[in-house]
Amino acid sequence: MMGEQIGYARVSSTDQNLQLQEDALHIAGADRIFTDKATGARADRPGLLAALEYARPGDTIIVWKLDRLGRSLPDLIRIVTVELGGRGINFVSLTEGFDTRTPMGRFIFQVMGALAEYERELIRERTLAGLAAARANGRRGGRRPKLNASQLRQLHRMREEETPVAEIARVLVCGRATVYRALCRQP
Repeated sequence: MMGEQIGYARVSSTDQNLQLQEDALHIAGADRIFTDKATGARADRPGLLAALEYARPGDTIIVWKLDRLGRSLPDLIRIVTVELGGRGINFVSLTEGFDTRTPMGRFIFQVMGALAEYERELIRERTLAGLAAARANGRRGGRRPKLNASQLRQLHRMREEETPVAEIARVLVCGRATVYRALCRQP
């Protein structure tokens, strides 16, 4: 028995119209359509969550276009392979012609997943190489210290004079926690 056809449509802002997507989903045979009017970058898409919760094994989620479903390629692949495929739910994108009910459709998503993983690894390698090059040139990562060398000398002089930490913080225009951290790091 063939499962239910579940449509999902999304527009990026409230002044955009869902009609084009809904019409295409109805023509494609969607029995029920869930919608969102929110940017794809937002994680809270109640229509998508409701569609995913509603779908059962053997059902098919249909979208007008791939970018309606995922916020990014890794997000799209996660939704299609893990949240849908892992539960036995099929996926169809009308515009791009992806259909995980077919061997070719499943293959294409596996290739896309491999490409997304490759891209993540390249970014990771470039980031590590950039950090190594910066260290080799004497640069350190992280935030700049709140207090410069002159302020640290002033802090230690004031502390030797038994100036209260609150007063030191007021003079150096920083928080007491900054003063305490500096005292712990420096003798």
